[in-house]
Amino acid sequence: MHVIVATDGSRQSLAAAKELKRIADPSRIDDVTVVAVVSPLAAVSFANDLGGPLARKAKETQEPLSFRQEAHDATTVVMEQFEGWGPAVHRRIRSGSAAAEINKLAGELEADLIVLAAGGRGLSETILLGSTATRVQHSAPCPVLVVRPRRRPRKSS
Repeated sequence: MHVIVATDGSRQSLAAAKELKRIADPSRIDDVTVVAVVSPLAAVSFANDLGGPLARKAKETQEPLSFRQEAHDATTVVMEQFEGWGPAVHRRIRSGSAAAEINKLAGELEADLIVLAAGGRGLSETILLGSTATRVQHSAPCPVLVVRPRRRPRKSS
């Protein structure tokens, strides 16, 4: 079984990777491919909230990272979730429309499952651009697991 885990650099996408690990049997998964898509047409091409080794180094040197480097860093953080879990883990950085590139990659790799977060980048982007999760679901060549953010317990007043 080949699983694609998509990240947009958000904490929700990291949570989706963790959810896969929580519910899946690693002995039934041969490969996990972590993919990030840099969108050349978006207002913010790739925003990495996850940090990672390149971001730490850039902070020390005070040099900004390119969007591609940010995507590489975000995939590194997600890939680290699968270290020692069992399946082989691969990275892919694509450029274009996130939903189209995720679905295209799933077809190329003959993936058995796509895992991604719902609502990774917030309401304003969803309204303006549409939901990547919704677009992936409608044209994916395989099943899609959409992980919604967990609700935080309410604090009592």
